Amino acid sequence: MEFNLQQVCGNARAGILKLAHGEVPTPIFMPVGTQASVKALDFMDLLALKAPIILANTYHLYLRPNDEVIKQLGGLHNFSQFPKNFLTDSGGFQAFSLSSNAKVCEEGILFKSHIDGSKHFFTPKKVLDIQYNLNSDIMMVLDDLVGLPAPAKRILESINKTSFWAEESIQYHNLKKYQAQEEGREFNNHIFAINQGGVDRKLREMSARDLSAMGDFDGYAIGGLAVGESNVMMYETLDFTIPFLPKDKPRYLMGVGTPRDIIEAIARGVDMFDCVMPTRNARNGTLFTNEGKMAIKSTRFKLDAKPLDEKCSCYTCTNHTRAYLHHLFRAGEMSYFRLASIHNLAYYLSLVKNAREAILQGKFEEFYKKIVEIT
Repeated sequence: MEFNLQQVCGNARAGILKLAHGEVPTPIFMPVGTQASVKALDFMDLLALKAPIILANTYHLYLRPNDEVIKQLGGLHNFSQFPKNFLTDSGGFQAFSLSSNAKVCEEGILFKSHIDGSKHFFTPKKVLDIQYNLNSDIMMVLDDLVGLPAPAKRILESINKTSFWAEESIQYHNLKKYQAQEEGREFNNHIFAINQGGVDRKLREMSARDLSAMGDFDGYAIGGLAVGESNVMMYETLDFTIPFLPKDKPRYLMGVGTPRDIIEAIARGVDMFDCVMPTRNARNGTLFTNEGKMAIKSTRFKLDAKPLDEKCSCYTCTNHTRAYLHHLFRAGEMSYFRLASIHNLAYYLSLVKNAREAILQGKFEEFYKKIVEIT
């Protein structure tokens, strides 16, 4: 995998990530397609939005329809017909959070399916094997995530376990890569490590140094944020964590967040983002615009014939009015979910695209101030 850093403006970075299913310009936002599908949208919608990469969830796809089924049907790309790139997370967080009886041990995570109560065990090798079957372009290693606040002892335990699992993962991944080369097979799966450490500077540094010493990772994610700490604390954690991460590898802030969170993280040197917020908020009636957030259920939009966002050129804003979207939401029409989700994702993708252009032009600080005013 190639990551070419094109321009730096302050700490903000613009680059190109070269993957098997196309180039990904960074900074980039990855729409969340948990079940190999972004809720309410199909692959044609995603192509129209020009999304170069989306995220799918290892836990959910392992349980249903199962990774072996997806492998037999040609991997995620053929299964979903989305021809661009996929990033899959390890599923460790879902295994723990969705099962009331999950147990984290030295070897991995034991959990019960939230679907039928059946027992399963995720190990570092197991989650990679699942992701090889899915044939995702970027795969996340299994990590031990801790919600905040948490005792320092528990966070230290998380770091040690995450580092131990990361080392096992990279060794196994390199073996798989070597075997593919020996057999003359293509091997287009790339692997990201995950930095942990809560909001503690020393622990974040410890985690970063452990992971960097292993080498060979294609990128580095920052995990364990947006899990209970304040926004200010998250930004401060990014301030002291990012300098510990390799400059020549992409940086991915997992599960974040609001437009303000994204622009703040870009300003600190983050390259990649994912979050359910744009689609979830869309379904619940909150839409992001260049004028700020809009609650479309409000009666003030009943006779509003203007586009949702006059500065947006997405399908929804080009073809429909605020009054119509207000009506669809109030009536509970399913078409509302698609139209609203298209717009919110267009807003997020436009946000990172415009941030990238500002970085390339050396005008990121001006762009940053403008976004902060409306978010």
